[in-house]
Amino acid sequence: MTAGVDRQELRQIIAGLSEGVILVEPDQSLAYANEAALVMHGAASLDELGRTVDAYRERFCLRYRNNHTPERYPIERVVTGQTFHDVVVEVTRTDKPEVDFVHSLRSLVAVDREGRPSCLALILKDISDQFEAEERFEKTFNANPAPAVITRLSDLRHVKVNAGFLEMTGHTRDGVIGRSVYEVDVLADAKQRDLAVSRLNEGGTIPQMEACLQLPDGGTRFVIVAGQPIEMGDERCMLFTFADLELRRKAETALRQSEERFAKAFRLTPVPTVLARAEDCSVGSVNEAFTRVFGLGQDKIVGRTLAEVGLWVSESQRVPFEAGLARNGYVLGAEVCLRHESGANLDCLVSAERVTINDADFVLLVLQDITARKHNERELFDAIETVMADTSWFSRGLIEKLANLRRPGRESPDGSVPDLTVRERQILNLICAGCDDGAIARKLGLSRNTVRNHGAALYRKLGLHKRTEVILWGRENGFPVQATDP
Repeated sequence: MTAGVDRQELRQIIAGLSEGVILVEPDQSLAYANEAALVMHGAASLDELGRTVDAYRERFCLRYRNNHTPERYPIERVVTGQTFHDVVVEVTRTDKPEVDFVHSLRSLVAVDREGRPSCLALILKDISDQFEAEERFEKTFNANPAPAVITRLSDLRHVKVNAGFLEMTGHTRDGVIGRSVYEVDVLADAKQRDLAVSRLNEGGTIPQMEACLQLPDGGTRFVIVAGQPIEMGDERCMLFTFADLELRRKAETALRQSEERFAKAFRLTPVPTVLARAEDCSVGSVNEAFTRVFGLGQDKIVGRTLAEVGLWVSESQRVPFEAGLARNGYVLGAEVCLRHESGANLDCLVSAERVTINDADFVLLVLQDITARKHNERELFDAIETVMADTSWFSRGLIEKLANLRRPGRESPDGSVPDLTVRERQILNLICAGCDDGAIARKLGLSRNTVRNHGAALYRKLGLHKRTEVILWGRENGFPVQATDP
């Protein structure tokens, strides 16, 4: 069989192959390309592909996956008789940059009986779809904020790591890629480490479990780790994903410390305090001050409501108090009557507010015993009433002070009877007599502005704003008098 016949038969064999085949001569001319090879270059004929290696280089730009342009194209390496496998390159037409492909290349070098190359071929496989899928996965993997590492199962070495893992741990990409699963241990101190290692060696799913990663700076990071088998090309891999527990642990620590501070403050505060469940008002805890003031200990009140233990004296006070708490979420300084365990009634100021503890709703009640103060106030007012029954031998100033104690709403803001000047008393006397500013000015020989200035000072001292209020105050306090009050 002649060489020409052999080459013709070879062309017939490779014409129908799904892989692309380009036959190259030792003189660097392209002898033949099957239909698949032409389609993989977006070419319609061998002329469009290039009749020589130099023409091919001019029409097509090749780049490796790392964007590096090879010094020698794979087709040139074929001419020199080199053998290679699985060389992946991106191919772009220089005249049509929008036409690009990704090829996986290998060479075929056949020799004759004397060992001389008799057939040189570049074999191509179009992996553009696979490359695009991998590229999409790569972008998704890198953009995912959840920390992740991909480990090759054949040798248990890390082949990919995303920014989330690097940010969480402080590792560098070079410090992770190529290292074994035990050098950068993603299962460090895992609670079920034996199970995880067994599943890893089997290529099975690793369930979620807590672990403590060792950081490059010597620190540690608490995480939840899980592993899922995946395929990357022809490689079986394990995708490790992580959830950072550090923030949760810090939040739990802060919450625990806050609860400890609350418990200590609750226990040691000198004011009676009750913590009750919002849903049914049952008491969860009382402090020592509550027991000291009301006589009820934890054993007698916890789990029961304040009404059940008989703390409320009057339903007419309890019902509006609880309604206001339900409506507003708080009640401030309500004056109520509560019952001591012995049966004695105590006057109290009660404040309450809804609080959340461990995601549960409670009501915090603060109760202040004002029984002694109320008793003293009642005794004082009784004494004032007795004295006011006969005022013939008291000075007007003392009578005014006693009257204001009996009518606290008429006191000045600081709780004392206003100290009026002689001129202010004169003006007050004339106001209460029904005189306007003009008449007052004429009677006292003053200008209207001076009268207004004294009047403004008088209003401020009395804590009043209207002339009618001043007249009412004056008449309740003995004005007008027949002559100017010295």
